[in-house]
Amino acid sequence: MPYLSEIQHRRVIEPNGNEVGQLADIAVVPQGQFPAAQWAIISTPSGERVLRWGDLAQEIGHFRLRNRLETTTDAQLPTDALRLARDLLDKQIVDTHGAKVVYVNEDVAFDDFIAEPATDALASLHKEAAPDLILFGFTPDSRDVAGRLAARLEVGLISNAGDVAAKDGGFVAKVPYFGGAKLAAMKANKKPAIVLVRPKSFEAKEVGGTAEVKDLKITIDAGSKRAHVTERVVEASEKVKLEDARVVISGGRGMGGPDNFPLLEDLASALGGAVGASRAVVDAGWVPYSMQVGQTGKSVRPGVYIAVGISGAMQHTVGMKASKVIIAINKDAEAPIMKMADLGVVGDALKIVPALTAAVKAKKR
Repeated sequence: MPYLSEIQHRRVIEPNGNEVGQLADIAVVPQGQFPAAQWAIISTPSGERVLRWGDLAQEIGHFRLRNRLETTTDAQLPTDALRLARDLLDKQIVDTHGAKVVYVNEDVAFDDFIAEPATDALASLHKEAAPDLILFGFTPDSRDVAGRLAARLEVGLISNAGDVAAKDGGFVAKVPYFGGAKLAAMKANKKPAIVLVRPKSFEAKEVGGTAEVKDLKITIDAGSKRAHVTERVVEASEKVKLEDARVVISGGRGMGGPDNFPLLEDLASALGGAVGASRAVVDAGWVPYSMQVGQTGKSVRPGVYIAVGISGAMQHTVGMKASKVIIAINKDAEAPIMKMADLGVVGDALKIVPALTAAVKAKKR
C-alpha cells in the first residue's frame, strides 16, 4: 500500500468519468484494535467520505471508483479508529525517515485551537527532554508556534534557514539574503536553538528504523484556548500540488501573456507534473500567487524543473535551485537561467512547448 506522499495524481472519478473529489489520506487499522482494514479518505464538496481501499482502482492520472459514489456504502470506521489510523500512518512515515522517538498527546484542543496548545506542549517537552535544537518547518502555523516558544523559553529564533550545523558547542544556521545571492551564518547564542527551516532545504531520505512512541502528559488549560478555528474549507483541485510534484514546469514573461499558460498545463499533464510561475507574471496578474516559485513564493525540489521564458532572477532561482535537473527554454542564450541549467534550449517557447508536449504524448502511446 503506497504512502500518500508517493501518489502524484489524487483525483477520484466515478465509472462514468465524473470527478467526485480528491484522495485526502490513506489509513491502515491493525488487527486487534479495530477490524483490520485499509481505508481511503476522500475529500468531496460535501465533506469527507471514508471508503474501503478496495473500492478504488488506481489508473493513470487518477483513481476510479468501482461503483458510483451515491451507491457506495461508507465504511463504518469510528472517529477514534480514523484518528488512530492516521496516527499509525504518520508513525510509519517517521519510522522510515529516522525518527527515534515520537511524542504523542491526544488532547482535542489541537484540533480547534491555534498555536497556544502546541506551545504549551513543546514547552513541557523541553522541560522533560531538554533538547539542544528544535527545528520547525517554515509554515504559517510553525512560525506562530516557534515565535511563542522562543519568547517563553527566553531564547532567540533563527528564521528562513537553508542549512543547520553544529559548531563550537552550539548551532549555526545559514540564511539566504539578497534574493539568495548571499548566505549569512547566524549562530544561536542560547540553548535550545530554535530554527525555522525553509521548505525543501533537506532531502527526505528513508533510512529505516523504528520509533518509540511516548505519551506527552500535559493538560491544555483554558488560558490556551482563545484563538480557535471557526471554519475549514477544503480547496478542491485536480492538479498535482506544486510542492509535491516530481516535475515542475514554470512560466515567466517569455510566455507572452496569460492566454499561453495552458500550453504549460498541457505539458505538465503529459508529464504528470505541476505548473509554477515567476514573480513577474504573478505580479502582472497572469496567474495566482499560489503558483509562484521563489523567495517570496514556494520552494520546490523536483526531479526535473523546466523554466520556460524565465530570465533567472535571484528572487526566482532561490526557490528552485535545489532541483535535481534544471532545463531552461529561452530566446536569450545569455539569460542567467542558462548558466545554472543542466540543459538549455534556445528558441521560441510558444513553439517548443507544444512540440515537446506532442512528443511526450506520442511516446506514451
